[in-house]
Amino acid sequence: MRTRLTELLGCRHPIVQTGMGYVAGAGLVAATSAAGGFGIVASATMPLDQLRLTLRKIRARTDAPFGVNVRADAPDAEERIDLLVRENVRLASFALAPSRDLIRRCADGGVLTMPSVGARRHAEKVAGWGVDAVLVQGGEGGGHTGPVPTTLLLPQVVDAVGIPVVAAGGFFDGRGLVAALAYGASGIAMGTRFLLTSDSPVALDVKRRYLAADVTGTVVTTRVDGVPHRVLRTPFVDSLERAGRVTALTRALRNAAAFRRASGLSWPALLRAGRATRHGRDLSWAQTLMAANTPAMLHASMVDGRPSAGVMSAGQVAGLIDDLPSCAELIDRLMTEADARLAALTAVR
Repeated sequence: MRTRLTELLGCRHPIVQTGMGYVAGAGLVAATSAAGGFGIVASATMPLDQLRLTLRKIRARTDAPFGVNVRADAPDAEERIDLLVRENVRLASFALAPSRDLIRRCADGGVLTMPSVGARRHAEKVAGWGVDAVLVQGGEGGGHTGPVPTTLLLPQVVDAVGIPVVAAGGFFDGRGLVAALAYGASGIAMGTRFLLTSDSPVALDVKRRYLAADVTGTVVTTRVDGVPHRVLRTPFVDSLERAGRVTALTRALRNAAAFRRASGLSWPALLRAGRATRHGRDLSWAQTLMAANTPAMLHASMVDGRPSAGVMSAGQVAGLIDDLPSCAELIDRLMTEADARLAALTAVR
């Protein structure tokens, strides 16, 4: 299947694996790209040296193209882009809109850019700045998300910009790929579906929590880091939702203290990290502290395998997934389903 996305990225199939913190490392990215999809490394939770090692591990496993997700507001964002240029990485993706300078730096070094957007006006803005593609995530998606569902947001963006659009939020099979193409997208991106593969490094007990969820098993909460965040509904998350301000601040202080000990950060450094996450938003001190140690809560579940001690970003699509295929099996199955759906539509016509 050839689309504007496959031609732009050089992959065989218009399927992108998103950069999920503590999940999208060398193993998952290499497996996705080797299977013909396009894997994206989650570098926001990696020191620069670890990112450098990760890129080389991927290169040792596959010569297929892949990308890296970069925090646009990271203090070392320019260094990371320079590393991507030196390592000949195909694409830099961004959860927050990159500055014009970062976009230019990527373009000058031959690295494509693809920010994630949750509104048409954001897509129009970055398209005007010269990005190569946009990833549109509807409200069904996991992690930080907006209120507009994919089926409404996607056609808005497709009609507004002239660059390839990748659809995210609610995709897990070949029917979804065909639907996205029908809306005018050039491909789809999946996070939760790739997290629930045998190539994902997430502990089996955590994966079982995802598999046990139904379509109402996620919740969008601002109690994690002050902005809407779709996560699996767990007793820990429910307690965050119920907590009053005093309880929330006490819990945030306790979690921050644990994170500070684990990370080696001083209290001033931790508070600076929390303030940096505000991005002009009016967050309480409890939310600021929670935002600063959100990586620790993700680490507890995704790396340590302790789902009761952390948060688990999840799309609503978790309620439709019931198996753990390899990336190769998943992509092959998805493309077979897409071909069958396209054939059925042709027969109807």
